[in-house]
This record gives sequence, C-alpha cells and structure tokens, in this order.
Amino acid sequence: MSEKIKFQIEKLDYQEDAVNSVIDLLKGIDKYSVSSIYSHARSQLSAFNSHPEANVRFNAGTRLIKNLQEIQYRNGLFKDSELVGSIPQFTIEMETGTGKTFVYLETILRLWNDFGGQFKKFIIVVPSNPILLGVKKSIETFADYFRPQFNNIDINQHFFVYDKNVSPETVTAKLVESTDLSIMLITNHSFNKDSNRLRKESETGVIVWDDIRDIAPIIIIDEPQKLDGDGRKKTASMKAIEELNPLMVLRYSATHKNLYNPVYKLDS
Repeated sequence: MSEKIKFQIEKLDYQEDAVNSVIDLLKGIDKYSVSSIYSHARSQLSAFNSHPEANVRFNAGTRLIKNLQEIQYRNGLFKDSELVGSIPQFTIEMETGTGKTFVYLETILRLWNDFGGQFKKFIIVVPSNPILLGVKKSIETFADYFRPQFNNIDINQHFFVYDKNVSPETVTAKLVESTDLSIMLITNHSFNKDSNRLRKESETGVIVWDDIRDIAPIIIIDEPQKLDGDGRKKTASMKAIEELNPLMVLRYSATHKNLYNPVYKLDS
C-alpha cells in the first residue's frame, strides 16, 4: 500500500512579509456587523441554515489610507494618497516560483484567525482550469503545514471548487449560509455571463449571485492581468467581480497590468 507523500515546507521571510502587508491593512480599522442577510420570508425558502453570517464590514476611510501608506513606506513603495476605485483593491507582486499561492492561502487563514473569525467568506478567482487545478493541489499539499498553526484546522474541509458538477444550492450551503471559514475556488468563466447558473433565478425565486453579494466576500484574484483586458474598458469578468461588492480584492501576480494600491513587491 502506498503512503501519502509529505513535503517539507519552510516558510521564507519574504513570504511572511507579504502576508503581514495585507494583515496590517486592517489593524485598528473600525468594523461593523450586519444582521442576517435574509428576510424572514427568504429564510423560509432556504433548505439550509436560515441564519448565515456575512463578513464584518470595515470603514475604508482615513485609517485604512494611513495603514496603506505605512505599509508602502515599510516595503519601499511609492505612497498612495487615496484608494483607487470604488472597491478597495490591493496589489501583491511576486515573481513566479516564489510561493504566491502559499502566501495568499496563509493570508486567508490569518485574516480569519487574527481577527477572531470576523472575516470568513473568501472567493479565489482564477483565469483558467489548469490554474484552478494547480491551486486545488496546493491547498491539499499545504493542509498539513497549516494545521498546527491555526488551531488544528484542516483547510481541505473549508474550501470547495465551483464547477459544472456543483449546483448553486451547494454554493448556498457551503459559502452563503456557512457560519465558519469558507473558501470557494472558481474560474472567471463560471460567473462572468448573465447565463451562468449562479446568476439565474431558481424555481424558488433565489438568485445565488445576489446572496453572494450580500455576504461581502473577500476576493483573491490569481493572475489578475488575464482578467483586466486591454485597459481601455473593463472586461466582463472584472465588471462581475465588482458587481459582487466585495469587502476588498487582493490581486496576486508577477506581471500586473494595473497596480491598484500596491502593498508588497518581490522581484528578482
């Protein structure tokens, strides 16, 4: 019988710097909760838990700008005087092969753990199925490493892949109505058209896309330059991401087209 191969993983200082650059953005920020996202009538339609919890919101005001500037100064980046766009978006620039996926997975766990579970709903958006499979494999590979660092949590039990074999009702159960850490891994092609299943109304009158918007997910984009288009106008994918009104967007790549409020840069 073959045994599961275990990899020796050693976290590097620059990876910790990249993680902390995101965590420190939210330190000292005023936060506020929202009540159940469903009305009583909507709750009766649900086959699952009728009292879901959304991410805690935060005020994107002067304290966030101050934190951003301090992080940019610390990391040798030009300081921004304001947030770019209507939704907070932050750029993490890391060369290929330096552990980008590891960094954003640990960032998710740190956001969940360090802030007492206030941030628990995450969506990882990737531009293709091969990248999706690579991220899925990374989650499985790093699970044993993360387990002892985060209260014995098994990240495998808190993420799922949305594809053609997964129903919108499963997204409701595992993401929208989950009261624990929940991570959905998805390609942009699964949601960027009105004809996609997540955006269609069910027989019970439920549009899961609207429910996802209400939980204020934190969105991680892997290789965002492939979703940004030519820069002259927003692509359908980026318009759809902004439609979700995410709490914030974290953009990870080695070759960004658009630098939205950079917080970390690792080059050769």
